[in-house]
Amino acid sequence: MILTIDVGNTSTACGLFEGDYCVFRFRRSTDINSSSDEIGVFLRSVLRENGYDWQQIEKIGCCSVVPAVNHSLSNACVKYLSKEPLFIQAGIKTGLKLRYSNPKEIGADLIAAAMGAVQLYPEKNLIIVDMGTAITAELVSKNKEFLGGVIMPGLKISVDALAGGTANLTSVEIMKPEHVYGTSTTEAIQAGLYYGTAGSIKEFCHLFKKNVFHGEDVTVIGTGGFSRAFEEFRLFDKIIPGLVLSGVKCALDMN
Repeated sequence: MILTIDVGNTSTACGLFEGDYCVFRFRRSTDINSSSDEIGVFLRSVLRENGYDWQQIEKIGCCSVVPAVNHSLSNACVKYLSKEPLFIQAGIKTGLKLRYSNPKEIGADLIAAAMGAVQLYPEKNLIIVDMGTAITAELVSKNKEFLGGVIMPGLKISVDALAGGTANLTSVEIMKPEHVYGTSTTEAIQAGLYYGTAGSIKEFCHLFKKNVFHGEDVTVIGTGGFSRAFEEFRLFDKIIPGLVLSGVKCALDMN
């Protein structure tokens, strides 16, 4: 078995693979103050309580955008799972041509998502939209070239910014409003965030298809915690919640 770990700013997702199939996914909140013991006990106990033997884990791969967690996570894997984890970082084999001014700046999550997408859709032009704490859209050509992308605030960051930066607006639940406009302040914020985000993604994808891929066929993939909330807009050709975990598995296979 192979354990993959995706450390995001808000939550940490884990996937257990048997062969090429992810048989079990679980998550916890990301806490930069977690000790290696807390992380290790969590990993062991969740696996045990769901009928999996941690001693059967052969490899561990990690993708992290929270450097403060990496030391404790690495020690937890060694101490509690008896395996040194592979972290996605500069220098590992990815199978991608990184057309970036400074490849070291590319987030590990972007690399992993691109690797997972390329494995699923080889020889396809790809737009990969990850809707997490931040919303990212990355472009990968059919020749496996990582071309770049865009980064914008995610829904939660936008809610927090409105609540923290204004005197009369408060934090609201992130959800699709009943109407495209609001008849209360809460509904107005929800409508602005929801439909504004959908419109941004739709426009970016239109511009990418026109100006980057010049009318060639493009497959648009959605991933991340909020991607399902926009399913009815048909922004994505495919929604793959565990795409980054699949990419971490690819990295382990290559390295």
